Amino acid sequence: MEEIEHKFVNVGALKLHIAEIGTGPNVVVFLHGFPEIWYSWRHQMKALAAAGFRAIAPDYRGYGLSDPPSEPEKTTFSHLLDDLLAILDALSLSKVFIVGKDFGARPAYLFSILHPERVLGVITLGVPYVPPRPAAYHKVLPEGFYILRWAKPGRAEADFGRFDAKTVVRNVYILFSKTEIPIADENQEIMDLVEPDTPLPSWFTEEDLATYGALYEKSGFQTALQVPYRSFGEDFNLPDPVVKVPALLIMGGKDYVFKFPGIEDLTKGEKAKEFVPNLEITFIPEGTHFVQEQFPEQVNQLILAFLAKHT
Repeated sequence: MEEIEHKFVNVGALKLHIAEIGTGPNVVVFLHGFPEIWYSWRHQMKALAAAGFRAIAPDYRGYGLSDPPSEPEKTTFSHLLDDLLAILDALSLSKVFIVGKDFGARPAYLFSILHPERVLGVITLGVPYVPPRPAAYHKVLPEGFYILRWAKPGRAEADFGRFDAKTVVRNVYILFSKTEIPIADENQEIMDLVEPDTPLPSWFTEEDLATYGALYEKSGFQTALQVPYRSFGEDFNLPDPVVKVPALLIMGGKDYVFKFPGIEDLTKGEKAKEFVPNLEITFIPEGTHFVQEQFPEQVNQLILAFLAKHT
């Protein structure tokens, strides 16, 4: 990773960490998910820089090397949107492509709606555009569903607190690489769904895990649990929920997210283009939720083809 440079941008009282590579005139900003960090985009950043793009990947506030907010429990998606705008302004970037993975899809799409003059196009992986609305998971999924568990203040902290940060990241990577939604039994915690001797996915090395573990050892999980898991009900007062910029959705064919209520419609049916009219959808058949790390070359080619079409 020695080619990737690291800097900090002041956003209010916080110093936010930025990883950056490339010097091209066209800029791509990568937004990570959970339990990811800027590092999850390492393969894409290097490939885009080699193709003449400038690639930038921030750590959200409270994640990785970025400063934690003074009150993590009050952090919202709106803070991430404000931070992204401040980063673009600080780096004098007038217009960019945004790539979002997992819950990073939400700020990617919302930013394009709220600041369309700053966005050339949006690419998301693992999660389609879901128009903001009250969460209804509790109506259709059992109490042991991981999002419901992690949304309860104190529950995940107690669960995660039994292990070091590296083990928590390991377990979540293993769980989210499966085709089934992680759901615990009534008297079981989410971390207990992974046996200690379960191997890492073949594409995820011990070195990768050590990098993630060190970053979460620094940041902890307090802000990460707040955004996304305790902020999904936020009201953004959107003037119009339709995404008007060009968009690409990349999904692994074996992604557990397909089991979420309504996701099939938003990824495979006509409903997908109801809110994102200018949408392309591509499936990588053997891909799981971490498709950009699992099949980096395929994902890089898809991203580069989209960028070439819209620059």
